[in-house]
Amino acid sequence: MMKSRALFVAGMLLSLCCGTRARAAAAETRPNILFFLIDDMGYNDFSCFGGVRAHTTHIDQCASEGIKFTQFYVAEPICSPSRVGFTTGQFPVRWHITSYLDNRKMDHERGMADWLDPKAPVLARMLHDAGYYTAHVGKWHMGGQRDVGDAPHIETYGFDRALTTFEGLAAERILPTFEPYNPKDPYKYPQVRTAASLPGPFTNVRRYRVSEKLVDRAIEEIKTAREKGKPFYINLWPDDVHSPNEAPPDMRGDNTPPANYVGVLNELDHQFGRIYDYIKSDPELRDNTIILIASDNGPEKGLGYSDDLRGSKGQLWEGGIRLPLICWGPKFLTPSAVGTTNSKTVIDGIDFPPSILALTGVTKTDGVKFDGLDMSSVLLGKEIPDRSKPMMWVRPPDRPGPPKNRLPDLAIREGNWKLLIWKNESKPAELFDIIADPDEKTDRAAGETAVVKHLTDELMAWDRQVEPSSKTAAAGG
Repeated sequence: MMKSRALFVAGMLLSLCCGTRARAAAAETRPNILFFLIDDMGYNDFSCFGGVRAHTTHIDQCASEGIKFTQFYVAEPICSPSRVGFTTGQFPVRWHITSYLDNRKMDHERGMADWLDPKAPVLARMLHDAGYYTAHVGKWHMGGQRDVGDAPHIETYGFDRALTTFEGLAAERILPTFEPYNPKDPYKYPQVRTAASLPGPFTNVRRYRVSEKLVDRAIEEIKTAREKGKPFYINLWPDDVHSPNEAPPDMRGDNTPPANYVGVLNELDHQFGRIYDYIKSDPELRDNTIILIASDNGPEKGLGYSDDLRGSKGQLWEGGIRLPLICWGPKFLTPSAVGTTNSKTVIDGIDFPPSILALTGVTKTDGVKFDGLDMSSVLLGKEIPDRSKPMMWVRPPDRPGPPKNRLPDLAIREGNWKLLIWKNESKPAELFDIIADPDEKTDRAAGETAVVKHLTDELMAWDRQVEPSSKTAAAGG
């Protein structure tokens, strides 16, 4: 009897052990994805992209072990719609989000929804349904901001867990406090104060320590995924590069906004280095993880650095929509591509969902039609093709520019050409050869009338096709 019981217990232990190994092996066959998305950063802020002010040592090291992409564009030049593009793989205008989400009154005055419709195709949900452990850590800004306290929580969109900041709702939130600390008004600026009145718990964290807490949580989420024997998809989306910037006390220089901005970048690089080193220190993680690094839009004027690129956040010039992109994954990248720069292939933020699904071997939800392209082979350095379809953008409705010098309303890039047009102005379209003239200084429209007509027709047809109705947008989420 004792012998039979011993054999039974041994068999159970062996079965459990084999089951654990089987789950671990299953997780290892599908790559983990860490998406590190920075907020309001310039094209040249990383040292490895030509920056000279900040010292982004860890991000530079990641780039040297991965691939840099110099022709990466976001879906829109401002945070909320850019994030919708990364999340859905579709043009943000389809979901009535064309600028940053604000209070309910402002959203509706601009013909916008208050939050991303949960019925939208969401990358995290597709991965979750295929067995991935999913977590969102950091800024959301696709619902649950300012006075919008009835927005769907982030977990609704397919995330197992979420920790967000003041522009989102989740089971756990961080609200930053600032120095000098005033216990009667610890939030310093209105967005954070109003977020504190929304339903649900929150924790106060000094502004310059928020990214540290986010990285702590992202590492915790990696551990949880491994305990469950699942591959992971984690959004690590810090927001401290967005103004108001508050660097650690010993990294503020002369304490001006630009100096604090540089200090914040240096600290953000340090915090990224912690999770980067954590992943690299474990062979199983190192050999089965892909890291993507990008920014959601161009910088605010006077803060970020975009060299001579024209424009900034909220504008359709290159400085508002062209950002750095890095892909790292030692066991996935083509060896000859490691440490290289892809300056040919044009990639869009809406390409992320179809590309990540291809990288993970997950099939998209039935009926979903992405506007973006599968760029997985490009991200891994297997090929360097030209883009097969154009990219289009809509100017945020609340960023028209000064009355006598209105900003362009729409833009399209196809091949080397980029066209910008004004819909309700008498001002003629502008055309640039973006390869020869990335700073958009020489208008070629007068000498390329056939190109202007072709791109204008294409852009206006697209605008009519994706333009949301105000009736639908006014319905809320």
